[in-house]
Amino acid sequence: MWTMTWTEVGGFITTALCVWLVVRRNIWTFPIGIASNIFFWVLFIRAGLYADAWLQVVFLLLGLGGWWMWLHGGVNRTALVVRRTPVWGWAAIAGFVGVATWVIYTLLTAHTDSTVPVADAFTTALSLGAQIMLNRKWIGNWALWMVADVLYIWLYWIKDLHLTSALYVGLLTMCMIGLRQWVTALRRPEPAPVAEAVAA
Repeated sequence: MWTMTWTEVGGFITTALCVWLVVRRNIWTFPIGIASNIFFWVLFIRAGLYADAWLQVVFLLLGLGGWWMWLHGGVNRTALVVRRTPVWGWAAIAGFVGVATWVIYTLLTAHTDSTVPVADAFTTALSLGAQIMLNRKWIGNWALWMVADVLYIWLYWIKDLHLTSALYVGLLTMCMIGLRQWVTALRRPEPAPVAEAVAA
């Protein structure tokens, strides 16, 4: 019988809030995202999902980097604004996702009893690539998140994690809204207070 724990509930709530804040280009997405990483780290450690647990540490470190980038990564260390993804950025991320997929797949097949190593490796690599793009406020991050979310919906459903699959349906919807709002932000100046809310 499936039961929820406080860490699972906390992880779901903070993940949903984190994505909602990204849609609004609000700097608070990073501390909330870090809280989500901590919830899921505890949850996965207790469940014996050690690879997933330590992946949360990687996301936490990327979140810290993104937090700094959004505040100081613009011209003359000003706050970042939404930007188009450069051609070289797409090429670099495509290469990263390919290499990361291979490395994660190799680790999963060599050290775990994963029944879906290809899907697990690819979705993880896509998520890491999307987070790197998000840290730079490249609008293309939404494309990677949406592809990953569609695959996660399927992956969690076939693994009988129906609640998590439903969560990703919601995240996919928020990604679509986020893409639309970020495209709009490209056409007009972004208000500074959004990016400077946690500057202190």
